[in-house]
Amino acid sequence: MSGPHIMLALAEAYLAERRSLGFKLDRSGSLTLAFARFADATGHTGPLTAAVVLRWAREKAQHPDPFTWAGRINVLRPFARFLADRDPVTAFPEGSPFGRSHRRIAPHIYTPAEVEALIAAAGRLSRTGGLTPATFTTLFGLLATTGLRISEALRLCSGDIDDEQEQITVRHSKFQRTRLVPLHSTTAEALRAYFRIRARYGPTDTVAPLFLSEKTGGALHYHSVRSIFGVISAELGIVARGGHRVIRIHDLRHTFICRRLMLWQESGDNLSNAMMALSTYVGHVNVGDTYWYLQAVPELMAIAGDRFEAFGAKVGEVCHG
Repeated sequence: MSGPHIMLALAEAYLAERRSLGFKLDRSGSLTLAFARFADATGHTGPLTAAVVLRWAREKAQHPDPFTWAGRINVLRPFARFLADRDPVTAFPEGSPFGRSHRRIAPHIYTPAEVEALIAAAGRLSRTGGLTPATFTTLFGLLATTGLRISEALRLCSGDIDDEQEQITVRHSKFQRTRLVPLHSTTAEALRAYFRIRARYGPTDTVAPLFLSEKTGGALHYHSVRSIFGVISAELGIVARGGHRVIRIHDLRHTFICRRLMLWQESGDNLSNAMMALSTYVGHVNVGDTYWYLQAVPELMAIAGDRFEAFGAKVGEVCHG
């Protein structure tokens, strides 16, 4: 293959093949195409080389740190295997030149007052009311009370809401899994109120998106949510208490999980039994992802420490009684 867009054509062929097999490849697809455009723009015309991969990973990263570079390299590995099947001369960086590409950073856990402030600020997005304030107060409230991923919430259709059973169906989630998520009665009532407003702005048939953009009339997209969240978070001035530099939308999911665990720990419930239920509810594939919070969040560590101390005291009483 020759011409000015060699790598881009190969990347598009790779993504088409993978998507035909059912893979979404949203973020990884965007990064693969970005790499291909970079390679073509630099005049790279031969087989894939480790040098061009390393250069792209460092020069085009949004955050100039080895962890980000390592993550970008990791995204390209499947594409490199695709190219190697077609050209054995294909080369890719060996080992982990920038270290690990996966790490879990302690999240920001919102206080109840911070969640209330976030929802209240969403309600002030328009002085004249309309769909936008209703959409964002409902969206943020749903995330806070169910622990849904933002991508799951934005993919919801009107038909996914079971008003009678007060539950929602989350379809095509991470790893293409589908699950039922029961709702608290107050959350179900908030969704009913949103529907009454939402019905004035577009169809509400079963396949219509639940959350609409008042500007476009179509489905609300993540970049719009992120932009609005950035405005609100700047207004509120909430200081991030986790390992990230700023508070994030995804921290609402972390907060839901942690608050549930804190309530169980404080009440002395059997966490071994409860963990499996919570893991299923929030859509974790591995229950270990749920247990991670016990050692990653200071609030949970403190409660666990208090319980262990109480347990040790009881053991001491038995041994010396």
